[in-house]
Amino acid sequence: MPDTSKLEKLNRELEKSEKKLRKAINDEKALQHQLKQLTRKERTHRLCTRGGMLESFLQEPERLTDDDVMLLLKLIFHRQDTQELLKKLLEREMTEPP
Repeated sequence: MPDTSKLEKLNRELEKSEKKLRKAINDEKALQHQLKQLTRKERTHRLCTRGGMLESFLQEPERLTDDDVMLLLKLIFHRQDTQELLKKLLEREMTEPP
């Protein structure tokens, strides 16, 4: 009889551990979902902010097509001075403490 009691106890512990594991897995999934949402919101905010910055420099932006804006950006960003400035900005970012 003592072996049956021990077996039942072990089975209960196993069930309890499996339940904890399922809860931990579900918690992890929920946290990953939250992280994705925050990352998406951060990216959307950045895109809207920078898109607004770009439009503030365009004359009559509503008259320009997406292709027009892309052409303009390609020309600007292929210039040597723009490339050098961009490189300096990125280097500065890497050397500054957070």
